Amino acid sequence: MTRNVYWHDTKVDRELREKLNGHPGACLWFTGLSGSGKSSLAAEVEYALHQNKIRTYLLDGDNVRHGLNKDLGFTEEERNENIRRVGEVAALMVDAGLVVLATFISPYRNDREAVRRLMPEDRFIEVFVDSDLEACEARDPKGLYKKARRGEIADFTGITAPYEKPERPELTVFNGSGADLQKNVRTILAYLEKEVFITSS
Repeated sequence: MTRNVYWHDTKVDRELREKLNGHPGACLWFTGLSGSGKSSLAAEVEYALHQNKIRTYLLDGDNVRHGLNKDLGFTEEERNENIRRVGEVAALMVDAGLVVLATFISPYRNDREAVRRLMPEDRFIEVFVDSDLEACEARDPKGLYKKARRGEIADFTGITAPYEKPERPELTVFNGSGADLQKNVRTILAYLEKEVFITSS
């Protein structure tokens, strides 16, 4: 329990920051198996938004483990803490009026829902990057599936640890064999323009 710690209100709030930025803040949370293409898709979406003067930041699952979460491993408890920390950071960025793109396997529904609760209503967009295990293993850009199959990586999502698919994501994009990356980008941009009023054109 935290004691002697009090919330300090400031004179500049999210609404004022959004007005200065010229667009709402929001969090696009990309979830899916390792190798499903979350990072590649998020990078393309971020680039398209940036080209249209939308203020963005991409939080990548591997990148945050080089610094903020370098003390965490991959047990269920450590995965929970990984997502909790990232969720808090993402919420701060949304409060700053940014469009945050977070790419994390985040295999547990409860963890993803906990992040959702940190955000203003309708500002958390869960994007399920749906790619079957076979396609992810075929890509295997980091060679992780091969290591997991050889028993060199414990608690590997989809092999020796569970992945709980989203039940009601705001968006589902198919990224299996033969998927069209740019079509998926357009789908996400269209959602942002219609539902969050973030224009990409």
